[in-house]
Amino acid sequence: MRHESFANVHFREFSTRPLDLAVVVPTFNEAANVRPLLDKLAITLAGLHFEVIFVDDNSPDNTADLVRSIARSNPNVRIVHRIGRRGLSSAVIEGMLATAAPILAVMDGDLQHDETILPRLYHAVTSGNAEIAVGTRYTDGGGVGDWDKTRHRISRWATHLAQKVIGTPLSDPMSGFFIIRRETLMAAMPNISGVGFKILLDIVASLPKAPKIAEIPFQFRAREVGESKLGPLVAAEYLSLLAEKTIGKFIPIRFLKFLCVGSLGVLVHLSVLAVTLSLNISFFNAQTTAVAIAIAFNFFLNNIFTYSDRMLKGWALMRGLLSFYLIASIGAVANIGIGTWVNAQDGRWWLAGVTGVIVGAAWNFTASSFFTWRK
Repeated sequence: MRHESFANVHFREFSTRPLDLAVVVPTFNEAANVRPLLDKLAITLAGLHFEVIFVDDNSPDNTADLVRSIARSNPNVRIVHRIGRRGLSSAVIEGMLATAAPILAVMDGDLQHDETILPRLYHAVTSGNAEIAVGTRYTDGGGVGDWDKTRHRISRWATHLAQKVIGTPLSDPMSGFFIIRRETLMAAMPNISGVGFKILLDIVASLPKAPKIAEIPFQFRAREVGESKLGPLVAAEYLSLLAEKTIGKFIPIRFLKFLCVGSLGVLVHLSVLAVTLSLNISFFNAQTTAVAIAIAFNFFLNNIFTYSDRMLKGWALMRGLLSFYLIASIGAVANIGIGTWVNAQDGRWWLAGVTGVIVGAAWNFTASSFFTWRK
């Protein structure tokens, strides 16, 4: 039976009933998985009045257009099409806030989550036994499928870190497969970071008190089509989230990321300076070259790391680079001016130097956030 007719019959049966459940599915280049996933959900959740909300970050494979075409004849399939915004956690948040359903499920769009445990997760929450029910890979009956030893080891290490941060007995805090009560979500919303890919960890760490959690084991499936989104940026975003939930209460994490990039920029500056001086280039020209390259390095790394949620592309990237050069130039002047003044007042060269660096960095961060990567 074709997907459209099967799913439409199912949804129309319950069109006059209040929503029981919303399934939020963040996607990026998952067009090949949309119809198979809807088929599986229609079978698994038969008897519930549910809707499926795909939140797509403007996929090049036109995932959003496909979902939109299905939604024209199926009112319980919806699309939140995001342009200029990226990130799994923020996509899930937008999807959950876009529905009126009292119970919210989150799962990936790559068919690696076992949809057959959704009824058990749903019952665990609606029965009152739990505020959040999590599909876990790390209890008896669960598993990670065909992961190699390296990926498994990294996942266990990351899980251990997360458990230390949230202080909640949760075997798989990095799971992206769970069901939550709306009131529990709303209790966490004031403190949610929306950083990176681990929205469950973000929610649990943002709640004012530890929630009641139920865990249902499942076997993580191998991806059949499409490509994995895992990579260095995902790891960096994960560490950023952990930092956000610890020291982020005192210092903005974006500023710390900006400083980390700046520290690497210093190393680049000194390396370029050493190389150019070894070529018998005058110090003025060598220093100018080193400054120019270090600023460009800082800009491009900040663009993909510090401001990944506001990443500039195309002509905006070039305009951003020019504005960053201008801002960094003003920051350098402020650094020198403030440092010189402090040195004249206090006489301790190291204090003057540190003060100048802090003022320059604060200016660069504030101005670039407002002008270069304005939200």
